[in-house]
Amino acid sequence: MYSESEQQQLKAIAKQSIMMGLEHQHPIKLNLSDYPESLQEKRATFVTLNINHQLRGCIGSLSPHRVLVDDIAENAYSAAFSDPRFPALQRQEYEQLEYHISILSDTHPMQFESEQDLLVQIRPGIDGLVLQDKNRQGTFLPSVWEQLPQPEDFLQHLKQKAGLPIDYWSSTLQVSRYTVDYF
Repeated sequence: MYSESEQQQLKAIAKQSIMMGLEHQHPIKLNLSDYPESLQEKRATFVTLNINHQLRGCIGSLSPHRVLVDDIAENAYSAAFSDPRFPALQRQEYEQLEYHISILSDTHPMQFESEQDLLVQIRPGIDGLVLQDKNRQGTFLPSVWEQLPQPEDFLQHLKQKAGLPIDYWSSTLQVSRYTVDYF
């Protein structure tokens, strides 16, 4: 959906925002007029940072509430410095970072009668899922299918991420799906 040039611009924003964080402890502030209209649409994104193919931070938004370039800048900064699973990024790690950007489609609620019904509807390798029940919520991007290729495993780990037991089931459980443009 985004040209190679636009993808490079978005990765450059992520890198610049993290460098700004290292130097000034806040994300980069962007001038929207410097970017094409396609990068100024409100979009939900995730920025994933890896070092040596290992997760180093991942933060994002599930609903579009900022323009794309601002969402990338904020999420890159947060992935580097505010992901609660990791300490804040150190300067010596900066050059080792691998950047992955996911731009999410709108989420679509799934209709299912049982866990088995849900499992047969999930599209491995395609769907990102948002699982929620009561005050618990978790999401997995479609890229997680690389580590968890079986729908049962994917769903069980997603339940755990949401703070629920792997065998949890409730009539109030809600699951939505989305797809991503990933680069």
